Amino acid sequence: MNPIEPILDRTGVVILDGALATELERRGADLRDPLWSAKILLEDPDLIRQVHHDYYAAGADIVTTASYQATLPGLMRRGLSAEQAADVLRLSVRLAEEAREAFLPSPSGRGAGGEGGTIPDLDIIEGASALTPNPSPKGRGGPDIRLIAASIGCYGAYLADGSEYRGDYGLTATQLRDWHRPRVEILGSSGADLLACETIPCLLEAEALVTLLADFPQTPAWLSFSCKDDRHLCHGEPLRRAVELANASPNVVAVGVNCTAPRFVEGLLASVADIARKPLLVYPNSGEAWDPGQRAWRSGVGEPDWSAYVRRWHGAGARVLGGCCRTTPATIRLIADALRTL
Repeated sequence: MNPIEPILDRTGVVILDGALATELERRGADLRDPLWSAKILLEDPDLIRQVHHDYYAAGADIVTTASYQATLPGLMRRGLSAEQAADVLRLSVRLAEEAREAFLPSPSGRGAGGEGGTIPDLDIIEGASALTPNPSPKGRGGPDIRLIAASIGCYGAYLADGSEYRGDYGLTATQLRDWHRPRVEILGSSGADLLACETIPCLLEAEALVTLLADFPQTPAWLSFSCKDDRHLCHGEPLRRAVELANASPNVVAVGVNCTAPRFVEGLLASVADIARKPLLVYPNSGEAWDPGQRAWRSGVGEPDWSAYVRRWHGAGARVLGGCCRTTPATIRLIADALRTL
């Protein structure tokens, strides 16, 4: 039921990938669109596959699919039928599977097929496609395990107005549950190893997701929240309440925060360390702020010292670590290298 346990048992930590959308932009993709990174599923799926491959090469144990902003209503607004939209969601998983098959000489994990192979380097970004494959922390022994998490973005991601950092949807838990159901059903049966329910800004949406997941008892998932400070979700509820919710859900295999400024992460971990019964995960952004009006990240902070940060986060209890917006394969290599020395 818990696909991350074998990695935790072997290495003590699980390394996540980094940003997808901002990494696609770094490689020339134009994401000025309500579909954001999901736009590239329609226009240039090979680029998505390459980014997944580069994160595996950087040392990621898990890559997350390009389905964060891919929803049936959003895709159908572009003229796709319901079945075509569902096929786009399945494509997001297949691209990650193909990247894994190309990366691993003998694919393992959930049994990705194929004989292995190579994906040509793009030679676009120094330190990205040209990465020498990085082993996971503390070595492995035995067959390599690389997993795929199918992204379930929050309702605010569909709105594309920045409300994933507010949570002021004006919907009931039942409405949110019903809205999420088709995508959970499609991605839960897609062949992905688990679901990544991520950037959740409010407890109400988490309650809706946990209730929905109970209808799919064989589908593991993690819950990850966007937070506004070192104690609270973006909507204002304490992270502790979200962790208590995760503790009670058999589906939830890890819980934590993402797309949150790195400076808040240590306090957030400390605020729940005494009650967490699931592995704690963190994959923050680079510390910049999203401007929904300009559809751009506001700079003003220097590059975080990822090596120092992840050592502190590990010391505060995090066992599943990676990056979110504005992080890169090079960032994940730094994280993996730092955790290997613990």
